[in-house]
Amino acid sequence: MNPQVEVQLIAVVIAAACALPGVFLVLRRMAMLSDAISHTVLLGIVLGYLISNSLASPLLFIGAIAMGVITVWLVELVSGSGLVREDAAIGLVFPALFSLAVLLISRYAGNVHLDTDSVLLGELAFAPFDRVSFLGLDLPRALVTGAGALSLNFILLFLFYKELKLATFDPALAATLGFTPTLIHYGLMTSVSLTAVTAFDAVGSILVIALMVAPPATAYLLTDRLPRLIGLSVAIGALDAIAGYWIARLFDVSIAGAMATMTGFSFLLAWLFAPRRGIVAQALQHRNRREHFALQMLTLHLLNHEGSGDASIECHPRHLIEELRWQPAFAGAIVRRAEQRGLVRQQGDILCLTEQGRAFARDL
Repeated sequence: MNPQVEVQLIAVVIAAACALPGVFLVLRRMAMLSDAISHTVLLGIVLGYLISNSLASPLLFIGAIAMGVITVWLVELVSGSGLVREDAAIGLVFPALFSLAVLLISRYAGNVHLDTDSVLLGELAFAPFDRVSFLGLDLPRALVTGAGALSLNFILLFLFYKELKLATFDPALAATLGFTPTLIHYGLMTSVSLTAVTAFDAVGSILVIALMVAPPATAYLLTDRLPRLIGLSVAIGALDAIAGYWIARLFDVSIAGAMATMTGFSFLLAWLFAPRRGIVAQALQHRNRREHFALQMLTLHLLNHEGSGDASIECHPRHLIEELRWQPAFAGAIVRRAEQRGLVRQQGDILCLTEQGRAFARDL
């Protein structure tokens, strides 16, 4: 298989694997825990190496996953004291554990291939050169481990979808129905830890965070349905990974950096142009509500003074500026809009309601 294709395939598989648990992190407002876990698993790897004295030992993998769960437990322990909030607890726990890992590497593992730069940044371009034989096929190790993490996350999601959904949106109801929200929570955190461990060797922790948070956050702006949110998160993550690869190739820059940048760009597009939640859509909705309210005020004002002795004054367009305290430009725009919608018509110097305009005013 072409190395370029392999790099893109690895990125897509890892993006999908990260998106599945990332959806529930975003929904639970715990997105920054992915940042903490993706850094502190390094301490588990270092401890596993120091115990086994081998980079091939399964203790590295087990220690990394365990350290991710311990990170979550410590964050909850600190925030549960009530002395600091959860965001501050994350800021206290993960720098301490990550710094300890850096110190242990520099002191006891300086001569082995175990460094913080590779963990933080990764290098997808080198992933195809580390290969294993799987089912008779010669495949990149990162592709096999990434596919394993994706398969496991998908199986867990399929088996515990109802429990995850209920514990995410209504933990109290989940507990009442006999589920254990705490067990579900730590199961999710274990999945996050496992995904981070299997992914950061190839892509680095920075891209793991970006793929775990940005695509679900982008999808959240586009839909309210959980199944569609999960599907969109996976699709957006995969598209960002492919687009990031080709941008990196075009400009000769870091592949992981370009992919992380694309996740931010996708979120920016959704933030601006999402159909209902985007900034542009909200601005249009605000303008439409303001216009509708102004039309209601205009037609009600004309209805109250229709046929009265002071109609020639009250129904004059210039009087609207004083009576309704509108700016001249805004008053002119609302009158034109009312005429376009057939609510009013101008007779001489005054505005008169049409039958449609009277019905519009009486509906208030």
